[in-house]
Amino acid sequence: MDEGFEKMEQNDNVTRRKKGGIITLPFIFASDVCEKLAVVGISTNMINYLTTQLHMPLTKAANTITNFNGTASLTPLLAAIISDSFAGKFITITVASIIYQIGMISLTLSAILPQLRPPPCKGEEVCQVANSGQLTILYLSLLLEAIGSGGIRACAAAFGADQFDDLDPKQTTKTWNYFNWYYFVTGVAMLVSVTVLVYIQDNVGWGWGLGIPTMAMFLSIITFICGYPLYRHLNPKESPFTGLVKVGVAAFRKRKIVKVSDSKMLYQNDELDASITLKGKLLHSDQFKFLDKAATVTEEDNTKRPDLWRLSTVHRVEELKSVIRMGPIWASGILLITAYSQINTFSLQQAKTMDRYLTKSFQIPAGSMYVFTLLSMLFTTALYDRVLISVSRRYTKLDRGISVLHRMGIGLVIAIFATFVAGFIEVKRKKIAMEHGLIEHSNEIIPISVFWLVPQYCLYGMAEAFMSIGHIEFFCGEAPESMASTAMAFYWASISLGNYVSTLLVTLVHKFSAGPDGKNWLPDNNLNKGKLEYFYWLITIMQVINLIYYLFCAKMYTYKQIQNHHKENNSLEDNIELHTTV
Repeated sequence: MDEGFEKMEQNDNVTRRKKGGIITLPFIFASDVCEKLAVVGISTNMINYLTTQLHMPLTKAANTITNFNGTASLTPLLAAIISDSFAGKFITITVASIIYQIGMISLTLSAILPQLRPPPCKGEEVCQVANSGQLTILYLSLLLEAIGSGGIRACAAAFGADQFDDLDPKQTTKTWNYFNWYYFVTGVAMLVSVTVLVYIQDNVGWGWGLGIPTMAMFLSIITFICGYPLYRHLNPKESPFTGLVKVGVAAFRKRKIVKVSDSKMLYQNDELDASITLKGKLLHSDQFKFLDKAATVTEEDNTKRPDLWRLSTVHRVEELKSVIRMGPIWASGILLITAYSQINTFSLQQAKTMDRYLTKSFQIPAGSMYVFTLLSMLFTTALYDRVLISVSRRYTKLDRGISVLHRMGIGLVIAIFATFVAGFIEVKRKKIAMEHGLIEHSNEIIPISVFWLVPQYCLYGMAEAFMSIGHIEFFCGEAPESMASTAMAFYWASISLGNYVSTLLVTLVHKFSAGPDGKNWLPDNNLNKGKLEYFYWLITIMQVINLIYYLFCAKMYTYKQIQNHHKENNSLEDNIELHTTV
């Protein structure tokens, strides 16, 4: 990392130290690292806990996991609104961490206390499923963790960036180094979670497997709060989502007025928009003209001190238009998450039935197979950044090699191959099971190496490197300037809906594929007797349709237009910048 990052603000006065800076990072990293340690450890291996400890049917367990992931990805949006509107990042992170801690304690106790889970299975007899009281504790624990996780995800990275003053030239490089360290540290936490923590859960016990991140979370809360005197605390401003709502309300209240014929007659107020047009002012567009009524001046409006619930500027109207235009592209990422969520559910169940031994005494935990997805994503990202950009730049003449829309399209294509290949690997797995007479024995290990699953895990990692990271770039590039700090909320929302769609899809397939003889594509107890490959291929077909939809939306997409203001030769010049290379 940069040498400036290794030095601890040598120019600070010893007796009067400035708040913020590098010294605050360990306190902030502690909270997010523990969140990643727990959430990834739970999401990658929790289906094992649900099926082996609570004896939950497979489809119900899979839906529980995807519902948890969906809720945990939705709460960052709510947390961002609360933080930006009135609470501030420090309070939001602290309260969220405490809520998370309560959920972790509850879940850990359910794994330790025998009365909070059903008795162990005996031989081949039917296992006793967790009762309603035991399931209530489980669901309440997961809900608390999802709420707490959302608060940490929404604010931890941004709060760390707040510790550096971007207006201070000496701290600009430190801000970039902070993000390098942030993603490195959280990445290490995820790798530890899917290897060490998952191994402890499978081989030592769930009490320790859940207890370790619970204790780590407790220490992180204490550490984070102890750093309070050192932090820079920025006052919360109005949530950018509130601004969008104001435009919508203003347009609705003026829905009956006549549209203006000339866009130059619409309300402009550079002084009012100064804080949200630092990078330039959005130009009027001809799309969604019904929203222009929000910027139409009537006799009831006070143009000097406007009521923004009645009168909006053109720039603010165009911000809402930008968000609406992003909607169809945003929606295309939902099915990718639906496919990706199968890694932590059915792919893990496949791995449990396969030969996972590396040596005669050591076998890979099924949940640790996710490490191949992580490594593939990291490798693909590095290859894209170091090689693919420079090669493609020669042909496209674009600084970033290919546009973000092209990058996302490549990710969608790779995701199609991932689920397509997964179906054939399942056919291979069941064929070996049939040849050895193991179709009826769900608890027996099939003599086929678990490394047959590596292609689908790696392909999902490659797809994420293109589509998911491209999604983030798209949101950050096309989102209105006032929403720059909350652009990630769009990304988390797509993850949330992707998981909920997975829950719905699994439920419908399980219901409508059930036959009179008890057969089912997604059986509750014996995956060998199911048709998981059909389920994978169904998702493949849906992704093909989604790709066609995406290509149409990408072709029709209109990039935002920005009017940049800068002084040159003591005169003010306006330059119009079309963001067509995003």
